[in-house]
Amino acid sequence: MAKIRLENGLTLTDLPSITATLAPLGIQLHHWPIGENAELRSLLAQESLDGSEKETVLTGLDHYFQRLQASDGYKNRDLIVLNPNVPNLDALLAKFDKIHSHADNEIRYIVDGEGVFGFVLPDESQVELTIEPEEYINVPAGTEHWFVLTKSRRIKAVRYFIGTDGWVPEYTGREIRVQPVAA
Repeated sequence: MAKIRLENGLTLTDLPSITATLAPLGIQLHHWPIGENAELRSLLAQESLDGSEKETVLTGLDHYFQRLQASDGYKNRDLIVLNPNVPNLDALLAKFDKIHSHADNEIRYIVDGEGVFGFVLPDESQVELTIEPEEYINVPAGTEHWFVLTKSRRIKAVRYFIGTDGWVPEYTGREIRVQPVAA
């Protein structure tokens, strides 16, 4: 279950409070069940996946992709698999651990592991949202945020795209004031 840590150190774990905290940014957070498909569950339990296995996972979850295609025009999806054995993991993550925004929405459906999105709220306070399996997040274009892994350093997430041009991070230069959970 998601939890949000406010800059003052308070942690909220109930979805209505988390949703209310993120509402000024227009962030959507939902619970999307993975289901009971044994093959899908078995693949998600593996540390790494080859291309064919990733496609099997994506196909098993495509009912969510079809919903996004119909409602918002999403055209592509992929599955990112990060763990401590991924070559150059730190360099890959360094692109996103500073406050930035994107020209397009950033949509993730976490299917295994966990990660932390940090956000700058309209009053300029900062929060960190830990997201876990079966959680879908839509971060609107232009939202100041950052992303880190938790201490487990592993996550599997479906990413949904209208296009990929808007995914280049635009760094704001603003400093992160909350202590990263992955430190």
